[in-house]
Amino acid sequence: MTCPGQRDRAELPIGRQVARWRVRRRMTQQVFADRLGKSKSWVDKVERGVRALDRYSVIQEIAEVLHVDPAILLGPRQPPPSTATSLDGIDAVRATLARYHRPRSRAVQGDQMERHLAHAWLTYQHAHHAQLLRSLPDLLDTAHGAPMLLVPTYRITASVLVKLGEADLAWLAADRAVTAAEADPTRTGTATIAVAQALRALGRDRLALTACVAAADTTKDDAVRGMLLVQAGLGAAGSGDRRNAEDLLEHAADLADRRLADDDPQHACFGLAAVLLASSLAALTLGDTEEAIYLHERAIRRIDWPQLPAEHRAAHLIDAARAYLQTGNLAAAGHTLLDADTIAPAEVRYRPYARTVIAEIARGGPAAAGVTRLASIVGLTR
Repeated sequence: MTCPGQRDRAELPIGRQVARWRVRRRMTQQVFADRLGKSKSWVDKVERGVRALDRYSVIQEIAEVLHVDPAILLGPRQPPPSTATSLDGIDAVRATLARYHRPRSRAVQGDQMERHLAHAWLTYQHAHHAQLLRSLPDLLDTAHGAPMLLVPTYRITASVLVKLGEADLAWLAADRAVTAAEADPTRTGTATIAVAQALRALGRDRLALTACVAAADTTKDDAVRGMLLVQAGLGAAGSGDRRNAEDLLEHAADLADRRLADDDPQHACFGLAAVLLASSLAALTLGDTEEAIYLHERAIRRIDWPQLPAEHRAAHLIDAARAYLQTGNLAAAGHTLLDADTIAPAEVRYRPYARTVIAEIARGGPAAAGVTRLASIVGLTR
């Protein structure tokens, strides 16, 4: 029989479990960070619940350093976040990226390849991740016959891999995009957006900040420069650099306010709404949960909110659900998560990060019927 004290400890959030076991092992946050190859700021955010642990491989590394079983950290009701509702196409993408000597590509006209790539972007923006993964190996092979399209092809590959918790593989694709850009400022800028997303997913926020600031100084495309500033601001927030984060995001907002063109040939998705969503995420990352919620509620009332791609809106709503969760507002967290599932189901059902949020809402107390159903769909209940 489990005594109340044991039960309470088992139901602690995973960050609190990490902190408890770190103290028991007589490690400071700095020593623990050094053994993990992370920063002290990263450890502090994990322990405070500001940064979610949404990759089982990272949880395994933490457990190894702490000399405990991963199940102890996860607790009895939270299974590994990356074991359910997986997508089959990732292995094929990995095999394609690992292939340096490619088979001779069949002849494809440039305009035909552009149509294929445009369709891939639409697929990504509508969060049809399974369909996109199936098409990527052929798209990657074919793009080598149209070098000018290699950068966006690698970039879209990196973007979807970040979402699906494959940050290492995403970084490889993003790095290939930078190489394919051949020092062209605009193409290098778009590739660096993908690099920053991958680096942030790997917990290398300071590197993401440095890369984006350098690229923003060279590109003349306002949309690309704006999104580089956004990614730099998020990198600064992830590093705990509040002043830099606020300055960079304010600069991005000023640029968005002055920008007249509505077209987006580089798929930067830059505008005032996008900057506001990023500011909400930065506030959440820095621990300013109430500010994050305030900015979220401002954003979704904007006239340009519905114009953002479905994947962008749903991804933001998952972050907003986590913000509500941190304030103890389980009802708002659940409803926000269900809104995300309505807009783009794959964002909620296939992303390890989203499944972690579902699990935390379900564990927090009686959840809405829709959240319980979601938990069952993604394999978080038995």
